Amino acid sequence: MSIIQQKSGHKLNKRNLIAYSSPDSLISEQFRTIRTNIKFSAISKKRNIIMIASPTAGEGKSTTAANLAVSMAQNKEKVLLIDANFRNPTIHSIFKIPNKVGLTNILSDSIHSSLEKTVYKTGMGNLDVLTSGPIPFNPGEIIGMTVMQNFLTHCEELYDVILIDSPSILEFTDTKILANYCNGIVLVFNNGKTQLKNALATKRILEFVEDKMVGVILNSNPQNWLTKLFNRII
Repeated sequence: MSIIQQKSGHKLNKRNLIAYSSPDSLISEQFRTIRTNIKFSAISKKRNIIMIASPTAGEGKSTTAANLAVSMAQNKEKVLLIDANFRNPTIHSIFKIPNKVGLTNILSDSIHSSLEKTVYKTGMGNLDVLTSGPIPFNPGEIIGMTVMQNFLTHCEELYDVILIDSPSILEFTDTKILANYCNGIVLVFNNGKTQLKNALATKRILEFVEDKMVGVILNSNPQNWLTKLFNRII
């Protein structure tokens, strides 16, 4: 599994989509590097349903997923970004779009929703976004339903890449269920937040899907690299 370093010399302003608003910036270039590395990892294995995960909340996972989706769409790939974090959905806030209907509606068929009716077309290349929809009272059960796996199979027929923003691995069981549906997993660790014990615990939890691991993205401050620390866990 590879390690990908993502420098962030300045904070994103209100979760800005840097890959879209500042395509010539250093951060955007790094997202393009991550995109290329993922593409190379898919040469030997099928990697078109990719889960973006992190040990705990607040490590930059959703912002990373959103910018990576934009970067992939800029490369003329047809991309679907799904917010499957029913505990704390964020993708709709990043893209500043409504979240009245979304994935939960499709899975429960509460309003006979279909992907075509529910997905939001961003206009950023061929990037579509499916928000979480209303937060359900039983998130783990909804994620674990057969209809979720069937839905992702349907999406594979329509998109080149499907990125899934997942709940925190150490806080909820939903992510372990989602990992079974994906064929690629990218972990996001935060330089100033991720503790070594949490990184090790995350690796242990995902050992059953180790062959799906694509790599680790380090949200790092250039003044404080943690490269050696993360080399110890991979």
